[in-house]
Amino acid sequence: MVHENGGPEKLSFEDIEQPEVGTDDVLVKVEVAGVNFIDTYHRSGIVGYGLELPFVPGNEGAGVVESTGPDVDGFKSGDRVAWAMSLGSYSEYAAVPSSKLVVLPSGVSTTQGAAVMLQGMTAHYLASSTFPLQSNHTCVIHAGAGGVGLLLTQLAKRRGAAVITTVGTEAKAELSRNAGADHVILYRDQDFKQEVMRITDDEGVEVVYDSVAKETAMNSLACLKRRGTLVLFGNASGPAPAIDPLYLSQNGSLYVTRPTLADHMYSRQDLEWRAGDLFRMLGEGDLDLRMEHKFQLADAAEAHRQLEGRLTTGKVLLNV
Repeated sequence: MVHENGGPEKLSFEDIEQPEVGTDDVLVKVEVAGVNFIDTYHRSGIVGYGLELPFVPGNEGAGVVESTGPDVDGFKSGDRVAWAMSLGSYSEYAAVPSSKLVVLPSGVSTTQGAAVMLQGMTAHYLASSTFPLQSNHTCVIHAGAGGVGLLLTQLAKRRGAAVITTVGTEAKAELSRNAGADHVILYRDQDFKQEVMRITDDEGVEVVYDSVAKETAMNSLACLKRRGTLVLFGNASGPAPAIDPLYLSQNGSLYVTRPTLADHMYSRQDLEWRAGDLFRMLGEGDLDLRMEHKFQLADAAEAHRQLEGRLTTGKVLLNV
């Protein structure tokens, strides 16, 4: 529970009432909750992400349907389900709008479901919608060993693109290479802009996927070729600086976009398409999920500390 905005210590572990279920909600007994950077934004209350206090954090989870509201179709007690972009997964029970839920196929566990919904669908829309990658494209992916980074690398390679990633350590570099990265830059030891330009023979890349923002955005722009696109989809180091539109015109008619998952799973069709693609790849063994960082619900604060401290790779999960 979050009663006051601030650091990880503001996460409290306490008993609360079971959530009320609206007419179109589904009450889910949560088994696993996903931990994501957006949870830390909500907890800290940074501009643009503040929520009414108090609240139960967590935007992603998976579990078993306990009951449904009277207007719910397509879900029944006992169904295994997963969701993203619905608050309240850091709890034993969550009331989830049926529009956010999908039924897990038999070949996908609840742990996998909780691990792939938010970060997996983010990687899916980035690679297939925000900038649809093709075989003649080269992309840069920051935080290449993070949850989205590893999945986005795999999806980019499936679409035939060349992938350059940035990571902080050699251990993370190895994970990124194993996910398919063609080139990995250790940003603490190397200037990533110089390395990208060296790798591309000073041409730059078609697109940079940047979830770091404040520390990287301007150099990410400098990595783009003419009419290239900077995709800002996170704020791991803080919000990106303001960008003068004249800078974009004077440096190659560049594009900048700040997409969100909510707008890319707004329709039921989009949700089922993205989740269905990911579940199919998981079932066929074509998508590797790293899930070694698992915490108990009571240790959510430590999960946040490690995520914000860049001490994790792949997906961070809470066992509920």
